[in-house]
Amino acid sequence: MFSIRKATPADEEALWGILEPVIRAGETYDFPRDTDRASALHAWLAPVNECFVAHEGERVLGTYVLHANRNGGGAHVANCGYMTAADAQGRGVARALCAHSLDAARAAGFRAMQFNFVVASNHRAVALWHSMGFDTVGRVPEAFHHPVLGYTDALVMYRRL
Repeated sequence: MFSIRKATPADEEALWGILEPVIRAGETYDFPRDTDRASALHAWLAPVNECFVAHEGERVLGTYVLHANRNGGGAHVANCGYMTAADAQGRGVARALCAHSLDAARAAGFRAMQFNFVVASNHRAVALWHSMGFDTVGRVPEAFHHPVLGYTDALVMYRRL
């Protein structure tokens, strides 16, 4: 069984091991596919992000970042990004990370969570977010250039906490 904790600097290599294949595939995140390690970790571990990892012993299975979706009047709505190691998919890691992030967001005083850019062709994620209580509240036509499917829609998903 795995646990979830805050990430530490010692997790950087494991985080890159998760981030790099997702970034290189270019199918679900808007990172440029040639993003280097330093830039990816700088973005994922930015000071505005609270970063968590799912781990089994010393092995990191997945990660998420939590932060305010916007500043000022929009700062009461959280935003998260999630990634799971390819060989840990199908084990409930993403579901556990999402559940943890909802609790962490509530504890931090957020009133809602919004995902601004869920690639519509990422059917597993869309189904998971729906099962976690998120509604699709918007669709941006052809907002994402998928390396195989071409231009595909991006969804805006939202749920109250």
